[in-house]
Amino acid sequence: KAMSARELDVKPAIPDTCDQALAQIGRATWDRYDVMLWAARHGATTAQLSAASLVHPWFCDQIVALAAAERELSVPLADLDAHALRGARRAGATDRMIATAVGSTELEVGQRRRALGVVPTYHAVDTCAAEFAAQTPYYYAAFDTESEAPDTVGRSIIVLGSGPNRIGQGVEFDYCCVHAVTGARELGYAAVMVNCNPETVSTDHGVSDRLYMEPVTIDSVLDICALEQPLGVITQLGGQTPLRLARTLADHGVPILGTSPEAIDLAEDRGRFGDVLSRLGLRAPPWCVANDPDDVEAAAAQIGYPVLVRPSYVLGGRAMAICDSPDDVRAYLRRERPDGVILVDRFLEGALEFDVDAICDGDSCWTAAVMEHVEAAGIHSGDSACVLPPQQVDPGIIAELEAQTAAIALELGVVGLINVQFALVGGELYVIEANPRASRTVPFVAKATGVPVVRHALRVMLGEKLADLALPDWRASTHVAVKEAVLPFSRFTGSDPLLGPEMRATGEVMGLAHTFEAAFAKAQRGAGMPLPKSGRVFLSTRDADKARAVALGADLAAYGLELCATRGTAVGLAAAGVPVTQVRKVSEGADNITDAILAGEIAMVINTPSGGGDLTDGAAIRHAAIRAGIPCITTIEAAEAATKAIGTDDVEPVALQDIA
Repeated sequence: KAMSARELDVKPAIPDTCDQALAQIGRATWDRYDVMLWAARHGATTAQLSAASLVHPWFCDQIVALAAAERELSVPLADLDAHALRGARRAGATDRMIATAVGSTELEVGQRRRALGVVPTYHAVDTCAAEFAAQTPYYYAAFDTESEAPDTVGRSIIVLGSGPNRIGQGVEFDYCCVHAVTGARELGYAAVMVNCNPETVSTDHGVSDRLYMEPVTIDSVLDICALEQPLGVITQLGGQTPLRLARTLADHGVPILGTSPEAIDLAEDRGRFGDVLSRLGLRAPPWCVANDPDDVEAAAAQIGYPVLVRPSYVLGGRAMAICDSPDDVRAYLRRERPDGVILVDRFLEGALEFDVDAICDGDSCWTAAVMEHVEAAGIHSGDSACVLPPQQVDPGIIAELEAQTAAIALELGVVGLINVQFALVGGELYVIEANPRASRTVPFVAKATGVPVVRHALRVMLGEKLADLALPDWRASTHVAVKEAVLPFSRFTGSDPLLGPEMRATGEVMGLAHTFEAAFAKAQRGAGMPLPKSGRVFLSTRDADKARAVALGADLAAYGLELCATRGTAVGLAAAGVPVTQVRKVSEGADNITDAILAGEIAMVINTPSGGGDLTDGAAIRHAAIRAGIPCITTIEAAEAATKAIGTDDVEPVALQDIA
């Protein structure tokens, strides 16, 4: 694809001519390099690329050289010799690029390249600008004649990182990789890190014994494994990117530490995982697999609306959407243009969601924590606030969550970390999904409980049993921990803070206290949105939330805040005896609610959209709240939690030692 301009809401078509590609370069933001390479492949010169992109000519010349090297690959793979393959790799072509040029596969190219002796040489990153001999164990690959590769010791463990940070795959997984690497070194192993992002802790000096600053791709990792000859590779700590490599690595004889590729596939393949749940007698929302985009609408009709639609094997909720009608499905397909298998699940409206993190050794399972989401189903777990321990369910539900997690982990054959997500509707538990890897909640769990979860998981991956680790009960803590997402909306003009199934958070914070209300208040303050104790609160909710809005409006008024609302919500509040001032909608002309927000007259916005015209008015209100830098809450559950937090006085900092 030429580029993925999500800000345009629709992916633009691949250009037909070089001139079209050059015109697109100026608009491309995320995948500008792809557009530039496409143009170079179709005759664009260095000068043209530099003028269109404002990128320095040196880099544009490298792109032109890469395109020229690809054009030279005009023969079948079997006819490519070592000289041609080495030249293509030196120019920057990956095995995948070569495969595309010669009509082969990435693995076939890699096999032929290695058979001909075309393997990378590894060179130390010169961190001293040649003034002194560099001592840092950082290495990068080239295809030269000499190598500075280190002598391997035979007791190395390779940890695969996440690669480039992006929404849903970054710092939380980097935390897990760092703790695995440092834990392996403490156990006497040489810890080797593979990650290409310098803006991560896992690539910091002194964290690992050796760092390969290389892409987390199958060709790079196989080349590194051929050099290192490790005792094993850990794929379950860096998110979905390394997890996808497990099967191919194992097929090439690379030992995988922890959960086997077969168990990973059993959890990731929706049909096979459905069979697992059936054998265990566990519930799951009705679902269907559409093998082609043309089948999605029929699958949704079979499941029944509303449905959750997503491509298979996604992370961070990428390209996920909740669809209420066939029109929504068609709009989703036009917007996302998904390729391959698409999963269609019944969306459980109003469900209470839970995350369970656990460690399994193949014979027994230990629960690290059970977390309850603040927002109802429909908000991605990375964006939803969550609380540990759960606040709204009794011990029987918590025990059932632990039992079902253990049953799933043991049936899958997990060795290491597993995360299972559940939904509670009408007193019944439903399994949403199981991830046989580290989840983004692992750092939160470890910090909230004080248990080094990743280090225990590492020891299990290396063959130890849970019974030998003397692991504590996660329920022993006497404090409450709330994780809140840090959202980037203030950095992007015109962005809408409305949350949904696709993750948008770029960080997270934690609030600790003796009560949920105080912990939630601290988490909001940590996220940069302290809750007001005085001033005016604007309240506008969808019809389904009106009854709950009246109750929280009454509480806000009791805590000394003034209320204002648009007509529909104001009528409901006034009828219940809650003092409220009616304000104009955006569509009703001047002196409306957005003017009041931008004038600094509003301390907090609560706006739960319902669709239709509300999306227009609601979006303008939310945009104004972001510009004004005030809290903007878009779910009724978060609004209720915020109201409780406003009513508490226990928000002063407390030393961790005092709440342990």
